[in-house]
Amino acid sequence: MLKKILLGVVVVICLLLIVASFQPSAFRVERSTQITAPVAGVFAEVNDFHKWKAWSPWAKLDPAMTETFEGPSSGVGAVYSWTGNSKVGAGRMTIAESRPDELMRIKLEFLKPFQASNTAEFSFKPAGQETLVTWSMTGQNNFMFKAVGLFMSMDKMVGGDFEKGLASLKLLSETQVKK
Repeated sequence: MLKKILLGVVVVICLLLIVASFQPSAFRVERSTQITAPVAGVFAEVNDFHKWKAWSPWAKLDPAMTETFEGPSSGVGAVYSWTGNSKVGAGRMTIAESRPDELMRIKLEFLKPFQASNTAEFSFKPAGQETLVTWSMTGQNNFMFKAVGLFMSMDKMVGGDFEKGLASLKLLSETQVKK
């Protein structure tokens, strides 16, 4: 009887490993919001890492996290590093591309609780007095992330945080316009 149970467990584990190996190698998480504010003001909030604390969903998870800034205060070459509790981990972001009022691309390196290198982007599309902001993250799934993806997708892990961050960015940007 014990042999049959062990054999069943081994078969289930093997099946999970096989299914995991066929999961997509790449992922993309994306969220958008419409902000009633000029594109230049919204872009300025995102293009300067010093301003992220006011709207970033992760800053609220660990108010005591250690933050360091390097390079220019904004735009290409600006670097933001953080070390925090288990909810925020540790990592580094570097602005790799910055086209005013249009696009900001970030090299995103996670160090803890796991190592990964991804790309985050913010695109800005003006529409009269409004700005459509899209926040996305793309990356590659190694075997471990493919296996985790059987139970929890990157979209579910990060998408809600993107929504919270965009909602805070919207509130901040729209409040600044009213002043």
